[in-house]
Amino acid sequence: MEDVHEDLLEREESDDMPSIPPFPFRSTRLHIQRSNVCSRAYFVVVMVFFHVYILNVIALLLYVHYNNGPGDLVSGNGGSSSPVGDGGSPSPDPAASSGELQVEDYSHSFSLPRIEGIRVGHIQQVSLVPDRTHEMKTLSLKPLLFEIPGFLTEEECRVVVQLAQLKGLMDSQATAPSQGQEQSNPPLLSLSTDEVFSLLDLNQDGLLQKQEIVSHSRSRDGTWLSPDNLRQILTGLEACPTGMLSLGDFRRVYDMSQRPGQQRSGKLHGQFKQRSKHTWLYQCPGSHHVLRTLRNRVIGLTRLPSALVELSEPLQVIRYENGDFSNAHHDSSLSRSETTCAHTRLAGNTSALTEVSCRYLTVSFYLSSVDEGGETTFPVADNRTYEEQALFQDGVDFTDTQETCSRGNLRMKPTAGTALLWYNHLSDGQGWMGELDEYSLHGDCPVRRGVKWVANSWVNVDPDHQQQARYQRLVAQRHRAKSGIEDHYQSLSHSDLHQDL
Repeated sequence: MEDVHEDLLEREESDDMPSIPPFPFRSTRLHIQRSNVCSRAYFVVVMVFFHVYILNVIALLLYVHYNNGPGDLVSGNGGSSSPVGDGGSPSPDPAASSGELQVEDYSHSFSLPRIEGIRVGHIQQVSLVPDRTHEMKTLSLKPLLFEIPGFLTEEECRVVVQLAQLKGLMDSQATAPSQGQEQSNPPLLSLSTDEVFSLLDLNQDGLLQKQEIVSHSRSRDGTWLSPDNLRQILTGLEACPTGMLSLGDFRRVYDMSQRPGQQRSGKLHGQFKQRSKHTWLYQCPGSHHVLRTLRNRVIGLTRLPSALVELSEPLQVIRYENGDFSNAHHDSSLSRSETTCAHTRLAGNTSALTEVSCRYLTVSFYLSSVDEGGETTFPVADNRTYEEQALFQDGVDFTDTQETCSRGNLRMKPTAGTALLWYNHLSDGQGWMGELDEYSLHGDCPVRRGVKWVANSWVNVDPDHQQQARYQRLVAQRHRAKSGIEDHYQSLSHSDLHQDL
């Protein structure tokens, strides 16, 4: 038995040996090696995706950080805008309270943030007051226009109206004189073209130079040439290769400047008409707390540096009664080499012909509701193209809100407490103020029944980045010379600069 058993074991072993060649071992080792390669590749892919995710998170945080608005143009330490406290007034700046106001350090890295419109009808939440959010709706993309219902409470509207009434309103009737009116008020002297040339030629060298035209524009007694005439003459001079006008060249240029309808935008900007009453309310320290709160709310809404808003025009309050209106117009002006911004007169260009309004954006507040009429109209909002000539067709003036208000592309009915925000200028692509947005043309339809109260808050910005910075530096230096540097920068007010508005 034992021999048989051993023989069976030997036979089994001999049968098993040929069935296990060396190749399966090599196959098993290769299988393990492939598994390791797959695991390593999977690990690398996971790590790559993980790093990409981390980079995206960091980029998002940086975007949120820098999209909250840049720091003030004039600040003690180059920090960001002062936060708004619960009381509606900005928190003190540490550098300013420490007794030193640094106005020499002007960085070129700040920019003018713009609210994204996304699409017409888009609604985004904005936080302007504690424990409350407002809905901001995009009304158009050309111009970039938003509506914020409930921006002011009924009590705040009432206070602003009462303050305007206490201040006293003046007529803002501005109607272009008709041809009959012009003929009824002839000039004191009738000057020939040669006589006009001789009066402009200050050095009597027989050539008219740019500085001579500019010097005349600054004269207060030169009423025999209008700013439009001077602008046309200057344009003709700049087109001359020599940079000067001879008498023959001047005759041609001057005759063209005297022809009606030759100036671009002459009808639109030169014959702007309106009928209403208005006043100005200053929002500097010492003014009513509702006015200061309103200005701080504008800073929070626009996310602009507080220095820009603080040094802009006062709040304009307008009352439209039955039949009152304003024709379609632009709040801001086209930037030209011969003009300078009115708000930067401290640092103004002395070679400029005229001062114009430079208003980066407009925030308009309805202080009352209107029973009938009084809509704010944007005649060409979201048009595919803009052509000024198209505003005057077949004898119809589409800027005349008395006749064509119902034809406007976009109209908003006044509702007390609602605010409108729109940008009057495009971006220059580098974070600063660009060209005038022609689509921001707007007006006020005639009031048919009721009284319309509206307030306008403009933010003034010079298209010249350096000019704006220099203006703010001069204002800060004037303030420091007056009262030292004990007071906080937010108490800086240049209301005296706007007394002539």
